[in-house]
Amino acid sequence: MIPNLARKHLYSFILINLLSLFSVAVFADGASVDKVYHPYVLPDEREVEWRMFSRRESEGTSFAQRFAYGQSIADNIMLEYWADWGLLVELEKEDKKNNWEATSGVLVEKEFGKTSLTINAFVIYKWGDSVINEFETDFRLKYRYRYIEQFQPAIELYAGEEYFGIGPAFMGLQRFGSQKQLKWELGFITGLDSRSKGHVLRITVEYEF
Repeated sequence: MIPNLARKHLYSFILINLLSLFSVAVFADGASVDKVYHPYVLPDEREVEWRMFSRRESEGTSFAQRFAYGQSIADNIMLEYWADWGLLVELEKEDKKNNWEATSGVLVEKEFGKTSLTINAFVIYKWGDSVINEFETDFRLKYRYRYIEQFQPAIELYAGEEYFGIGPAFMGLQRFGSQKQLKWELGFITGLDSRSKGHVLRITVEYEF
């Protein structure tokens, strides 16, 4: 757990996603269930990440997975806020198709004793051969109880252009030194309206070094 200091470094962070979909329709068209990003990046930090998703609907079950690499790109910006802030820039290409997605947005986290509230707000631009060129918005929220580092239960909410869902999640981390650590996340999100069919199971494994 990182102390909630009065002054925080604000690090820009780039995450490059290589997207491999067994079913392209799984998370297209505004279905925004992925992960809630936390605004903590150490100087010179690098990470590799694997994410898996399973979506079940009346028509059947579809699967998707993502492999990602990210790193900090600046450590000389200092801001003073009531909460911890971060910036995220993401570029994603769909495997075997010339479809692209660029995302930018803000990450905010505020601690309340043993709990914390994390908010992500993104603007997304999609373009390519088999998608409509358009802008979308994406909002994600996580309310987490920091029981111990290795086990932290949470509630997550996802709201996209054509998706609104909520559900339980769990996360934890194991440290192997001052900067090396292994993180895991598991979430089960249920759509809450007529736009948001089915259930989404998400799994994330991330190694930071």
